[in-house]
Amino acid sequence: MATTTALRPKQRARAAHSFAKPRRSPLLTALTGLILIYSLVPLAWLLINSTKSQESLLSSFGLWFGDGFSLFSNIKDTFTYNDGIFLRWFANTLLYVVVGAGGATILAVMGGYALAKFDFPGKKGVFAVVLGAVAVPGTALAVPTFLMFSKMGITDTPWAVIIPSLISPFGLYLMWTFATDAIPTELMEAAKVDGASELRTFFQVCLPMLAPGIVTVLLFSMVATWNNYFLPLIMLKDPDWYPLTVGLNSWSQQALTAGGDVIFNLVITGSLLTILPLIAAFLLLQRFWQSGLSAGSVKE
Repeated sequence: MATTTALRPKQRARAAHSFAKPRRSPLLTALTGLILIYSLVPLAWLLINSTKSQESLLSSFGLWFGDGFSLFSNIKDTFTYNDGIFLRWFANTLLYVVVGAGGATILAVMGGYALAKFDFPGKKGVFAVVLGAVAVPGTALAVPTFLMFSKMGITDTPWAVIIPSLISPFGLYLMWTFATDAIPTELMEAAKVDGASELRTFFQVCLPMLAPGIVTVLLFSMVATWNNYFLPLIMLKDPDWYPLTVGLNSWSQQALTAGGDVIFNLVITGSLLTILPLIAAFLLLQRFWQSGLSAGSVKE
């Protein structure tokens, strides 16, 4: 018994040392390095090749610079090619993101808050439907959505892209779980005792606590809408309503048509310009979405 008691302080010391200085795993470090390389090499390729002219692009090594530095001329040509259609596609993408992703975030916040803090008949059924909707890929619903919208007469309009973007089952589920842990029920009851209405309790008491989750849902919805390709491809025929994804692909397909312009350098430069807003958004809102993703992972 004395020996066991004497060993306990040593065990506590080893445990404290393990928390103060975590063990290093060479295998985990190697895997992390491979993932980092896998993530950064495409970005490096995009950045390097956006500095090349069309001729240099086809005659030089992909992961090294070619003769001359054509980045600024490529950017200028991208903005001015075909009467500046790239700027129109950029504005269309912003429209789809602001209205679609912004609306999806608002609906997810309100729905997740209500599902987390209010009891009503059929709540378990709603939970099952949300989980099922998360498991269904968006591409599986694109063709049925097109057939429905074609009968409604709204294909080849911005609404054909915006309306499906308003529905985010994953965002709803994320806000549901986040609101469950982030908002103490006692705080809501105290606000009601002080005479606050449901709307005032939501906007003044609960909404500030949901900020990390809101930013996380907003970023996921924004990325999904910004990178959306298949839905606009089948919904839109007018190039004036294309988003950047479909527009840049149409530029790339020109090389396969008889007499079409080969402008791979503009496609690569346009792709680089397309991802810059996403990178800036993630960097500026990093602390919010990281805390939003980690919410509920640690129990006190």
